[in-house]
Amino acid sequence: MIYMEKPADNQHEIHELIRRRWSPRAFSDRPVEPEKLRSLWEAARWAPSSFNEQPWSFLAATKEDAAGFQALLSCLVEGNLRWAQYAPVLMLSVARRYFERGGRENRHALHDVGLAVENMVIQATAEGLAVHQMAGFHVEKARELLAIPDTHEPVAMIALGYPGDPEMLPEDLRQRELAKRTRKTIDQFVFAGKWEQVSPLARRKS
Repeated sequence: MIYMEKPADNQHEIHELIRRRWSPRAFSDRPVEPEKLRSLWEAARWAPSSFNEQPWSFLAATKEDAAGFQALLSCLVEGNLRWAQYAPVLMLSVARRYFERGGRENRHALHDVGLAVENMVIQATAEGLAVHQMAGFHVEKARELLAIPDTHEPVAMIALGYPGDPEMLPEDLRQRELAKRTRKTIDQFVFAGKWEQVSPLARRKS
């Protein structure tokens, strides 16, 4: 079995776990050990959040939980269903929209869920696991099928497992898997003083 790595072509020093993190579509059928899943959720648990509200929840299922897995799988759009069905673990991140204290709307909830998921993703990379997050899912179907209350917002679907061989993918997806990773440079998104005025600290040295 060939396990593909796509380390970042970073221009400045970053941690090796961040450099190695990427979002594959090819997953091995090897089950993920329950203790490793618990480590991922523990990492998520310790993410920062506004007023320490911790507005994240996860609906999760492994293939051993056939009904739960199928419920999550059925919420995916066709493009993601093509490959995510082979991942051994599926999850849905959910944000609580209101502060528990006072009931005000928490406009930082989605931000904080993202922090929790990134903690989980970095922990997964350290454990030799791969994670692919998906915006492409039927939000209202997920809300109804999984009994998510109106006080909460489904955020993203997550496929997780050990990385697999890209040869298992259909040709169009395999080409995307093999394509070079690209990112904006930091001087394209770090400003100072005014919007879109590049920060001197972010300018590349000539």
